Amino acid sequence: MRLSVFSAAFVAALVGYGSTITLVLAAAAALGATPTETASWVFAVCIAKAVGSAGLSAYARVPVVLAWSTPGAALIAASEGLSMAEGVGAFVIAGLLILLTGLVRPLERLVSAIPSGIAAGMLAGVLLPFCLKVPPAAAAEPALILPVVSVFLAVRLWSPAFAVLAALATGLALAFAGGTGLPALSLTLPEPVFIAPVWSMGALIGLALPLYLVTMASQNLPGFAVLRGAGYTPPVRPALTVTGGLSAIAALFGGHTINMAAITAAICLGDDVHPDRAERWKVGLAYGFFWACLAVFGPLILAIFAVLPPALLVVVVGLALTAPLIGATAAAFAKPEERFAAATTLVTAASGVSVFGVGGAFWGLLAGLAVHGLSRATRRVA
Repeated sequence: MRLSVFSAAFVAALVGYGSTITLVLAAAAALGATPTETASWVFAVCIAKAVGSAGLSAYARVPVVLAWSTPGAALIAASEGLSMAEGVGAFVIAGLLILLTGLVRPLERLVSAIPSGIAAGMLAGVLLPFCLKVPPAAAAEPALILPVVSVFLAVRLWSPAFAVLAALATGLALAFAGGTGLPALSLTLPEPVFIAPVWSMGALIGLALPLYLVTMASQNLPGFAVLRGAGYTPPVRPALTVTGGLSAIAALFGGHTINMAAITAAICLGDDVHPDRAERWKVGLAYGFFWACLAVFGPLILAIFAVLPPALLVVVVGLALTAPLIGATAAAFAKPEERFAAATTLVTAASGVSVFGVGGAFWGLLAGLAVHGLSRATRRVA
């Protein structure tokens, strides 16, 4: 275990938690969850991610990084007329559907057939918009952001693995020194609360099935492609089986689905994490440890994140994803015969287009595969 492994896992966990926790809270509010049920929801899904990431990484010897379903949370937040108990019933069904999908072998073959250039192009397209947010943030708040970027660049010359942590520490120091007040901090441990599910046709059709589909299309398939783009063979069937089963269990305590990560996974897949690719799976253990900490100290950490300038979090994410963007772009255009398809994937994924509630990463993947298939068919005819 190298210190850089913990550094990458720490940043990935904070990015994953801080960037989307408000969406999870909005989803809980849409179902009418009480404060206790909301705390149980966040606790359950954090523990599920911790157990799943560490367990799958150790089993497959691949850096498996899990996330909660962000589009799923958005879907839940937009739902109306459902109670918390009905929502729990829908979460259980969605988790079981993912588990059953893991038992279907054709899906594993489908993911393994994705060309590496297209997978890398999708990853680059997903990462690019986050990196592009750094210059506008620096222009908007130069006194805060320019020192953060300067420290990142300076430390990267010495140790790329610690550059992001140094930038985050600099940003925190400047934010609190510049007048950002510390919140009233108190250690309140969350308590998991069992919520008996209620089964209804409305929740099944209106929430469970859409939650399953959007999680598979917008999270799991891109997440597997990210691993492919980084040069790993994703453990498709074990990952779906484990995440589906853990999702169904976490649902009984309020948690919605967990799945493969894409953005936060990219932070944990680069050469800066560990120079030996075969040893990089250990980042999954560190990532699981930090998510377990977030589960216990979540209320305290959330209070601190709530008072930080939004631009600071945007810049830290962008800086953390710069190295993975370089690696993904290089891999996307490594093979001449895949370059046009990879460019199609990158542009579509980076566009942020959303159709039927499914994000650009999935459509970029489909567009790239379509162009790749057309190119191969044309070459055969010629």
